[in-house]
Parts: sequence; structure tokens; C-alpha cells
Amino acid sequence: MSDTAEFLTHDALAGVAHGFFTRRGGVSAGAFGTLNCSLNGRDAPALVAENRARAMRALGVAPGALFGLHQVHGAAVAVLDEAGWPEADRPQADGIVTRRRGVALGIVTADCGPVLFADAAAGVIGACHAGWRGAVLGVLEATVDAMTMLGARTDQVVAVLGPCIHQPSYEVGADLRDQVLARDAADACFFAPCVHAAKWQFDLPGYSLARLRALGLRAVASLGADTYADAGRFFSYRRATHDGTLPIGHQLSAIALTG
Repeated sequence: MSDTAEFLTHDALAGVAHGFFTRRGGVSAGAFGTLNCSLNGRDAPALVAENRARAMRALGVAPGALFGLHQVHGAAVAVLDEAGWPEADRPQADGIVTRRRGVALGIVTADCGPVLFADAAAGVIGACHAGWRGAVLGVLEATVDAMTMLGARTDQVVAVLGPCIHQPSYEVGADLRDQVLARDAADACFFAPCVHAAKWQFDLPGYSLARLRALGLRAVASLGADTYADAGRFFSYRRATHDGTLPIGHQLSAIALTG
């Protein structure tokens, strides 16, 4: 077993330390195997701590310099200042931004969309957790707004969407569709008919990318990885629900200003 945390990068964020980590390269076992980075699950805390430390070492960041959130599927954004916060008292939010150097902003997911942001020239970075609820509520826009409050320019921000569940794997009910369309009926284009009556296939990455592109950012990109379809590389809450293998782990996505 490799002791190196595996992660993916995107050229749009070249020059900024970042990683969309897979489930490979950690020390957890069973359904948490192996690089589970969630603080809220039933995995052994010591194993999660080692997994998160491995991820930070892979990014060139001190193991204790990873800051995350208590994610609640909302649109609140926390600003990480020089004081920071204790891991046990992390904010209830789904976006995080900073100008602080030498620290990593981390988001954990297991089907929802992790998005990493950077305005390298301004020295401002951000990260957010965008499931369908958060995306509809505006967490993507709120994260960019919070970055601009720290000095970023919207037209210089780069955003990359990491591994998440994709449309062929994401069957949803009419209630979800109704909530999405209540904001904008034109978003019906992100739903495809399903083989099951009163069900739809929702394009979460397409929806999130469209919301980001509407902001006029410098660049918007996606890794194009489907968490549900790639069991070897990614945790997936929905796949585990279907397979009866809950609870499971969560992969980490992180970004840092180093150097």
C-alpha cells in the first residue's frame, strides 16, 4: 500500500498548490479505505488524522495547517484570518476563503461538488462544497463574493470543479427538480428523463459550471470525474446507499497559498 496520498490537479490552477484527492494512499480500512478525510464519520480519529496529514504533506503544507468547515449544505462562507479556528470549533458553512499563506482550505465530499478557486495575482483563494442544495442557494456566487471582499477581482478568479456525481448516475425526484426550477425555469435543461416514472437525471456538474460561468470569471473548468461511476478512486454516498455499504469515507479537495 502506498503511503503517498493520491490527488488530481487541473492546469487552470497551475502555479497554485491544490489537489482533488482520491480515496487512495491512506491508512483507513473497510468502507473507509483508504484515504478517508472526513471528521464527522465513524472512522477512527487517529486514522483520519493521519490521512489528512498525508494529504497536506503531498501538497507541501504543514499537517496542522489544514482548515475545514462543518458543512451544512448552505450558502454561508467563512473567512479564514490569521487567528484561524480550532478543528473542533470549525464554522458551520460551505465556503471558505483566505489571503493567509501557508495554510490549506479543505472541503470533503462523497458525491457533492468540491470547487477550488484562486486569484493568484491578488493572493486570494477559496473552496466550497456545492451539492444541489448549496448550488441552488448560491454558495458558488457567495464564495466568489467573499473572495472579492479580500481583494480578488472577479474577472481574474479561476474556478475548478472536482469529482462529483454525474448525470447518468444521479436519479432524483420531482421535489428536487421543483426546487431547482423555482429559482429559474430555464434550468430545466439540466434534467433528463429517467426510466423510472416521476424521476429525473440531474446534471449537477453542468448546473454548477453554468452558475460559475455566469459570474464572468477568468476561467471555469472541471475534472470531469464521476464519483459514483469510479469506485476505485472515489467514495460515493449514493453508490454506498445502493450497495448497502454505509457508512463510508469522504475525499478531500484542498488549495493553499505556498511559497
